[in-house]
Amino acid sequence: MPSALRRFLGSVVLVIGLSVYVFFALAIGDVVAASKPAWVQLLYFLIAGLAWVPPAGLLVRWMYRSAPPSHG
Repeated sequence: MPSALRRFLGSVVLVIGLSVYVFFALAIGDVVAASKPAWVQLLYFLIAGLAWVPPAGLLVRWMYRSAPPSHG
């Protein structure tokens, strides 16, 4: 796959995936953590706010990996 296409597809997946993740993280936080003490809410949103970083890092690593050498 050409690197430009891989970067484009990765960017689209990242934007859409992060948007969906934020929606669900906020919805779950509103249902689960809303009636809890402030420290539980803080802990939930701290974890939920950082949980997207490792998958996004893997996606970005895939996007910018060099193309395998061609067998010529």
